[in-house]
Amino acid sequence: MTDIDIDAATAFMARHARLLDRRRFDLLCGTGDAASMLGALEGYRNADGGYGWGIEPDLRSPESQPAGALHAFEVFAEAGPETSPRAAELCDWLEWAALPDGGLPFARPVIEPAGCAPFWAGADAETSSLHITAGVCSMAYRVAAHDPDVAAHPWLAAATEYCLAEIDRMSEAPHAIALMYILQFLDALVDTRPEREDSLRRIASDHLPSDGSMHVAGGLEDERLNPLDFSPLPDRPLRTLIDAEAIATDRARWAAGQQDDGGWRVDFTNYSPIAALEWRGYVTVRAISLLTV
Repeated sequence: MTDIDIDAATAFMARHARLLDRRRFDLLCGTGDAASMLGALEGYRNADGGYGWGIEPDLRSPESQPAGALHAFEVFAEAGPETSPRAAELCDWLEWAALPDGGLPFARPVIEPAGCAPFWAGADAETSSLHITAGVCSMAYRVAAHDPDVAAHPWLAAATEYCLAEIDRMSEAPHAIALMYILQFLDALVDTRPEREDSLRRIASDHLPSDGSMHVAGGLEDERLNPLDFSPLPDRPLRTLIDAEAIATDRARWAAGQQDDGGWRVDFTNYSPIAALEWRGYVTVRAISLLTV
C-alpha cells in the first residue's frame, strides 16, 4: 500500500465531508457497507428516478440531470456486487431524458442557478453531448458488469450507438475532459464488444499523449488531467496505452498530495464555498481509491 495516512484522512472526512462521501470512504476502507452508502445516495434522488440536489457539487439545482446520473452510477458501481433497483430506475429516467438521436444534453434546464457553474446553468438542453453521454455510459457499464437489469436496458443500448456513431465521425481533437470520458467509455465497452478495442487504440493514439497528461482548456492556468484521471482502473486495456512510468509518477504525485488536515485539495475552479469543500471530500475518496488498488 502507498504510504498515506488513513487515520488523518478519516479525521478529515469526519470533519468536512458530506454524508455520501463519508459512506463511500467507509466502504472503501472496509469499515462500512454498501447498504449504508446506497441509503445516503437516496437524499439526492428525485421522484422521477433521476438525481440532482448537488450530487454534482457545482450543479446545486434540485432537478435531475445527466451529471447527477454519472455520480449516481459511480455509487452503484462501488456497491457491486450488491445491486439496487434504483440503478435500472435511473436508466428509465435517462431513456426519458435522452434526445431523439439517443444522446443526452450536456445539462437539462437549470431551475435554480444559484451556486451552479455557468457551463451547467447555460448549457444547450436541445443538443446531444458526446462528452456527457460517454461519461454517463462509461460509468453505467461499470454497473452493468454486475447488474443484469442495467446491462439489458434499452437506454444503454441506444446511448451506446449514439456514442459510437459520434466517435467514428469525430474529426477534431476533443476537449481533455471529453476525451477522458470517450476513452473510459470505449475501455468499458471492450468487455462486451471486444472489436471496439481498435477504436480505443485509435482514439488514444490520435489524441492522448503517451504520458497521459493534458491541459484542460478553459480551466485554471495550470489545470491538467493526468494519467490516473484518464485511466483510474488497473488491469484495463486503456491502462496499457499509457506509459507505465507515467502511471507510477502520477501515483507518487497523488500520494504526496495529502494535506496537513488529512484530505486532498482540488485543482479546478469551484462555484460556491460549499462546493469547494464537498469536492475535497470527493477527491479524498478518489485519492484513497487510486492509491490502495
